[in-house]
Amino acid sequence: MPVPELSPAVPLTASGPAPDGPARPSALDPAIAARLRRNPDGLVTAVVRAHDSGEVLMVAWMDDEALHRTLTTGRATYWSRSRREYWVKGDTSGHHQYVHAVALDCDGDAVLVSVEQVGAACHTGDRTCFADELPVTGATPAGSTR
Repeated sequence: MPVPELSPAVPLTASGPAPDGPARPSALDPAIAARLRRNPDGLVTAVVRAHDSGEVLMVAWMDDEALHRTLTTGRATYWSRSRREYWVKGDTSGHHQYVHAVALDCDGDAVLVSVEQVGAACHTGDRTCFADELPVTGATPAGSTR
């Protein structure tokens, strides 16, 4: 699948999101922006899953501009809290995420991004960041299987 060119309205390196809303002007649809409930850093959680299997691949962060870029380019774009810059999944690793759908949760504080994952989703090289299952020893409801 070809990689579309990005022509960002805001540079890939930026000062970061503001606690009370978008850090800078964004071309995100105002109706969508109004529904977002951002954390104190101006971010919403992005849960990323494989569009074909529903497998949860990773969790990342988005501000208004990252969400706008994701919706308009079809490439998953996130805000890196450690590097304080935007990153398009796969630009450096080659492990691209092509977006099939984005859904906003009922509270507006998270988005579910359904992607075609090319290569590993996790920075460790694993397909998913959730490969280490923890033991659950609590009781299960009658008739239920774990």
